[in-house]
Amino acid sequence: MREPGPGAAGGPLPGARLPNPRLTGLGSGLFCLAAMFLLGWLDQLLFGASPTVYGVLFLPVCVLTALWVREGDVLTAPVVVPIAFAVGLLPVAEDGGGLLGRLMGLVTGLATQAGWLYAGTLAAGVIVLVRRVRWVRRRRRRS
Repeated sequence: MREPGPGAAGGPLPGARLPNPRLTGLGSGLFCLAAMFLLGWLDQLLFGASPTVYGVLFLPVCVLTALWVREGDVLTAPVVVPIAFAVGLLPVAEDGGGLLGRLMGLVTGLATQAGWLYAGTLAAGVIVLVRRVRWVRRRRRRS
């Protein structure tokens, strides 16, 4: 019987790392917008537009957006996260019929789900601040 090699028993392969993409400010905004719209659509399709499921899914997207943006563009993450929340809420919001009904559903969804919005934005903001402080300190040490 052969001994399992590296990675065969669930261990990490040598040299294997977690993905660490570096997105520009625009790229992180597009990632966040696309991810939230897709998650909102999937929430509507699979869970019948559950605002709680949408809010829970919003938090990891905020963290990933804050972690994956380039260090020079890191301050854009807390700006794009709330915009993406609103865009992704479009499929989840209640439809009252017509454009005004959809708009009222969106405003109601934003008002009732503000806790998720604030939590995600706060998480992105804290991550961004920590990353920015570390970046500034590294630049000062090099100079």
